[in-house]
Amino acid sequence: MAETDSPTNPNGASTQNPIIANNKPKVVVIMGATGSGKSRLAIDLSSHFPIEIINADSMQVYQGLDVLTNKVAIRDQKGVPHHLLGTISPIVEFTAKDFRDNAIALIDDITSRNHLPVIVGGTNYYIQALVSRFLLNDSLGDTDESCLDENNGAKQPHIHVTVDTENFSYSYDSLKELDPVAANRIHPNDHRKICQYLNLYASCGVLPSKYLQETTMENWGNADSLRYNCCFICVDASLPVIDKYVEQRVDQMVESGLLREVHDIFNPNADYSRGLRQAIGVREFEDFLKAYLSEGNSSMEASISNCSSDQVSADTYVERLKENVNAILSTSGENLLKQLLQDAIDKVKLNTRRLVRRQKRRLIRLQTLFGWKIHYVDATECLSCLSEESWTAKVVEPSIQIIKSYFDKDTSSVPDFNATTGTKGLKLMERDLWTQHICKACGNKVLRGAYEWEQHKQGRSHRKKVCRLRKSGVSGLDEY
Repeated sequence: MAETDSPTNPNGASTQNPIIANNKPKVVVIMGATGSGKSRLAIDLSSHFPIEIINADSMQVYQGLDVLTNKVAIRDQKGVPHHLLGTISPIVEFTAKDFRDNAIALIDDITSRNHLPVIVGGTNYYIQALVSRFLLNDSLGDTDESCLDENNGAKQPHIHVTVDTENFSYSYDSLKELDPVAANRIHPNDHRKICQYLNLYASCGVLPSKYLQETTMENWGNADSLRYNCCFICVDASLPVIDKYVEQRVDQMVESGLLREVHDIFNPNADYSRGLRQAIGVREFEDFLKAYLSEGNSSMEASISNCSSDQVSADTYVERLKENVNAILSTSGENLLKQLLQDAIDKVKLNTRRLVRRQKRRLIRLQTLFGWKIHYVDATECLSCLSEESWTAKVVEPSIQIIKSYFDKDTSSVPDFNATTGTKGLKLMERDLWTQHICKACGNKVLRGAYEWEQHKQGRSHRKKVCRLRKSGVSGLDEY
């Protein structure tokens, strides 16, 4: 890390109190999809700024599954302090509120040393909870729309809660009956969000749609409503390139012992909706491990278990399990274990690709709907050719310039949404976040809000499908 007490401006002159501006601590937030290189960039920035990193990945905060969650190994951290990385018990639920409370204390501590806090992660609801002054109550802390005043319940003692929580059904039908607008906003199988919305009503007696739309969501677009003076940097890459990269990374994880990690925490009766077991790559291997442990391969497990610790080290265990996995994958002909294992690996890749798309959509929402000024650096070339020179020129150097420019400004790096649109007085609740659109041309795909709908209609895949349908004489495509 650079041996300096404070960041410098582009002219090399030391700035006075550089980590504080407009009475708000300055923080750099590095965002982006999984596999884009966020952690790598943050560590590289330590050669130019006195930084400390706060992890904002909801799975990397937990102890364990280092390979699966792709934690930065200590040898690769280059002496840069990392906070909230592998420190939380894997059996607890570390909510967005928990992250916010921990990160606020860390930022205060880091800035007191005149160091620059760098928030790094792809869990955008963690970042939203931290930088916004508004947050839903504890039970709702990890929803994408976490933007209500955390003290609002205390400010409204007149609300009379009539819900009988013991007999209350936490189902989509219950939400739809209670609040059709909120139900229309989410997928019927999104059980977590359903519970979050119903918990909101159960705790304070206010309809989720009314609370989310009317109370404080308009404040998300105002720079003054953010807790910190933020410099947002997104490491971006084209979907085809990042898809290929993350698929290769999954194969490398399998080779590096992913199965051993998953095997160690495997429990067929476990709750996969809490703690570390939510991570992509855990549940996908459940069917394989059940079959693997119930068939003849259990003899290998027994032989290892019966050996003393001197005879079989952790490394030996990994190698034996890896040999078994490789042997299963290389088996010729039809084989149940081979099929289950390959299916599991394919599911991990598929779900990771889906995660990448969700992360990208949320970043677009933060920029377009909430007015966050996000600086994009393109890592497409770097991921496709894995060139160190390309990484430095295309990602690291532009990021350095963005941060130096950020330190030259006394005003907030996150502008008012109204200023960026030129429409004074526009409220977020008027931007059509809640209308549900269904694309029949794409197999009744559900799009949420006018922005997602317009983006979908402009997509290449959608336009191709509409074109084919029109050529085949299908009517009713005027809205496309």
